[in-house]
Amino acid sequence: MAGKSGKRSKSGAKIVIFLVEILVIIGLVGAVLYFFNNNNNGDNTSGPSLTIVDNTELTPNDIGISEEVQEQTQEGGVMSGYMNIALFGIDATSTGVSALEKGSRSDTIIIVSINLETKDVKLCSVYRDTYLNTGSGGYQKCNAAYALGGGNVAISMLNSNLDLDISNWVAISYKGLADAIDCLGGVYIDVDSSEIDHLNNYQIGISEVLKCDYTPVTQTGYQLLNGIQASAYCRIRYTAGDDFKRAERQREVLQATMDQAKKADADTIIRTFNTVSSSVLTSLDSDTFLELVKNVGKYTIVAEDGFPEASLRTTGTIGAKGSCVIPVNLESNVIWLHQYLFGDQDYTPSATVKEYSSQIYSETSPYVNY
Repeated sequence: MAGKSGKRSKSGAKIVIFLVEILVIIGLVGAVLYFFNNNNNGDNTSGPSLTIVDNTELTPNDIGISEEVQEQTQEGGVMSGYMNIALFGIDATSTGVSALEKGSRSDTIIIVSINLETKDVKLCSVYRDTYLNTGSGGYQKCNAAYALGGGNVAISMLNSNLDLDISNWVAISYKGLADAIDCLGGVYIDVDSSEIDHLNNYQIGISEVLKCDYTPVTQTGYQLLNGIQASAYCRIRYTAGDDFKRAERQREVLQATMDQAKKADADTIIRTFNTVSSSVLTSLDSDTFLELVKNVGKYTIVAEDGFPEASLRTTGTIGAKGSCVIPVNLESNVIWLHQYLFGDQDYTPSATVKEYSSQIYSETSPYVNY
């Protein structure tokens, strides 16, 4: 590998983290648990260790799932038959699990919606600067919710603002992403001429934090990227499309990572999990992992998009809260989201969403020309 250059990235040691797609994590954890459960006579003491947050005592109300949404998730409801999981990439300078508990912002937020019958998967990035109600932190950039209280506060923010029923989440550090991709043999990405210089510049900052070397990408086109290269590709935001295009790149890497994981053998899966488990914090218990992994090879990503929806958002500087992505009428965005995720053509937002929508307009209209 080429050595570090003397040039420093603009952001210095602070790295924005991006993640492995949720099904990769589910597949890795589930495959390992399945392996140990079926090959070690029930003795898992020598198996890998995953840090799991116990949410068994939490009620739906504790994590922001409204009564209206709970009714729709019951048998026969529009949202029944789906599992919705939040995936967080944490902006922390430390690489261990303790850094994932709270205190750092989630600079990647991806909702993964799994149709348990068809095994179709839809991804939706929630842009980190989206102006939403974060709970005790009031209205501000939504990525602050994770810093306020970790994964449970962050999913409560998503549930209450978007009328969702997310009860499980996975958080991963940037080291976990790079390590997982390397263990899987890299990912195939099409790098264009507007991206290559930025990709290489971002590798510098990542290599400084991880204290490792990096290999410059020297040509454009469809090619195999290693963990640091793929992580740097996810960071690119200074091309056409800005931060919205960056979220698209993140989803592209997630899809590519899933493709590699599907081709991996058992030894590779186990080795990958052993490597990344110390960089993952999750609320998913082993039973849920095992249930999902039975059909992990059948899961297919069929759609990906971002929230707020392109025609229903604007941007602006909201006083001291900084530059934000503003949902132009939160109600309309939530209606769109439920059409996109669940095919609900007649969704009516909850009273909570209507209240939040009105308050967002009130707080942002002095700064934005709607």
